[in-house]
Amino acid sequence: MSDDKHKNDAIDAGLIRSLADILNDTDLTEIEVERGELRIRVAREVTVAAAPIQYAAAPAPIAHAAPVAAAAPASMPSDPATIVSRKGEEVKSPMVGTAYLQPSPEAPQFVKPGDKVKKGQTLLIVEAMKTMNPIQAPRDGVVSEILVGDAQPVEFGEALVLLEA
Repeated sequence: MSDDKHKNDAIDAGLIRSLADILNDTDLTEIEVERGELRIRVAREVTVAAAPIQYAAAPAPIAHAAPVAAAAPASMPSDPATIVSRKGEEVKSPMVGTAYLQPSPEAPQFVKPGDKVKKGQTLLIVEAMKTMNPIQAPRDGVVSEILVGDAQPVEFGEALVLLEA
């Protein structure tokens, strides 16, 4: 292993520790940073209990470090320039939550790439605070790409689906 590679590993370990500290200090569930070819995502699982909350220590953060290309699903490009060059209108998430591509685990997806959709048709749902919010097509068009995976956390303003005329 070269000395440069070893130096980068030491920097990344410190960065991961810093990100984990930020998670604990701010009660965030995940944080992600990109540096060149490397994307580091630190996340912790949060369980929702139906019974009254018992106060306990927070679960330890989970750190994932991988090259950008390996971290992104095949349907999602790792290069931001690729996103900009896409054709079609981005349908964005109006809230932070979890995206679901079908109404229930055993049901088929609402839409798939290549499907023609009508204005107001449900493309997917975003669960926020135990409420299922349908994300509807803003206009008639064709689904060119679904940019999120099923049960994937999404942020406000994140592109979910690409629609072409």
